[in-house]
Amino acid sequence: MPLIGISTYQQEASWGVWTLPAALVPAGYPRLVQRSGGLPVLLPPGDPATAAATVARLDAVVIAGGADVAPARYGAEPHPRTGPPSLDRDAWELALIEAALAGGVPLLGICRGLQLLNVALGGTLVQHLDGHAGAPGVFERHDIKPVPGTLLDRTLPEPVSVPTYHHQAVDRLGRGLLVSAYAEDGTIEALELPDAPGFTLAVQWHPEAGDDTRVMEALVAASAAAAEE
Repeated sequence: MPLIGISTYQQEASWGVWTLPAALVPAGYPRLVQRSGGLPVLLPPGDPATAAATVARLDAVVIAGGADVAPARYGAEPHPRTGPPSLDRDAWELALIEAALAGGVPLLGICRGLQLLNVALGGTLVQHLDGHAGAPGVFERHDIKPVPGTLLDRTLPEPVSVPTYHHQAVDRLGRGLLVSAYAEDGTIEALELPDAPGFTLAVQWHPEAGDDTRVMEALVAASAAAAEE
């Protein structure tokens, strides 16, 4: 089974009699990998200098959703609605992305992961938009339409309703990135890197919050194929 690394984040959490810093990711992420035929491995934030060695032991990398990317990473001042930065997480996940791209390791970005991929390649973000998040902690759904002829179109070859929860989005595209899906309001919902070696795809929605495994299955299949080469 392909070994799929999933980025996590450090946050104080409570369980039993303990309240301590913990490496967290919603359980939907490893479950989605398991349902898609992969073996999940959680990657706690660490020294960015170790990212290349970490990625070299994996068959694929998933950059999970979460906090807003620090605006300084793309040369912007914080919007009043932008959340507090997570500088250690930004540095770690950017290093994971760079290592995956450099090594041709299959990469899937989810929500924040899409935004961070865009920033890693020199793009910028819209720091606040309405209509893509409901009540706090509640996923809404909306339709996305794949762009014909793209990797995503081959994975989801029709408009599809997806779970969504985000208030930021892609503004200026990063180097080499291709838009592969839009929402009905024109928001970019998926990116891919067609000229990179291997499989590089990022989606703005949250497949781990739904029942559709096709995007993760595509990552697992790509990682299995790469391992056989």
